[in-house]
Amino acid sequence: MTLWLIVPAAGRGQRMQADRPKQYLSLQGRSVLARTLERLHQAFPDAVLRLCLDPDDDRFDPRDVPFEDWLRVAGGDERADTVARALATLEEQAAADDWVLVHDAARPCVRIEDLQALREALEDEAIGALLATPAADTMKRADERGRVSHTEPREGLWHALTPQVFRFDLLRQALDAALATGMAVTDEASAIEAMGLSPRLVAGSRDNLKITHPEDLAMAARILAVQTESASELAAESASTATGQGVEA
Repeated sequence: MTLWLIVPAAGRGQRMQADRPKQYLSLQGRSVLARTLERLHQAFPDAVLRLCLDPDDDRFDPRDVPFEDWLRVAGGDERADTVARALATLEEQAAADDWVLVHDAARPCVRIEDLQALREALEDEAIGALLATPAADTMKRADERGRVSHTEPREGLWHALTPQVFRFDLLRQALDAALATGMAVTDEASAIEAMGLSPRLVAGSRDNLKITHPEDLAMAARILAVQTESASELAAESASTATGQGVEA
């Protein structure tokens, strides 16, 4: 079964207050978009990519795409429009029950092990799943004056992350219905929920940061540095263990 990837990267990132869309800001010597695609490729090297870009985007460099099979898609005005356009390009290729994984271009720090855990969760899943983290902070509900109305119990509350992955035909129907009714779709799961379905929550890591504000870029750089250092230490430890076992043998 083919795994289809959709990466919406058509936004202009106005909240970053930068001279370019946030997906093209530099992160450890490469663009944010390149880092995100690199991480997805490490986990899913055989997946087929639909990369959604602004039709007037002249900053994109095809060399940043590590996938062998991919296609550029013109993004829409809103996220739901963009993802729907990407799904439309799959109509002649995807089976109804193929999995379609959607991931934010501005989430370059998603862990490979979390991506793999999400895919493993699909083995006995009919609807779909998303990475998420349980709410750890006290949650306040604001009133119209910007003051605290009341405290929301955080038990059972989760922060939705990406990737989010659903069956091709189900996701297409959900987004078509949402767009037809003018429903605000902030993520794919909300469109699925509007159909009365309950996607599976897969616990992910809290360092799966979405770069949105200026300070997030520096935070993402620190996260990637720590992840790289941890991976190097783990590799060195594994090599040392293997060498020790070889000596004993």
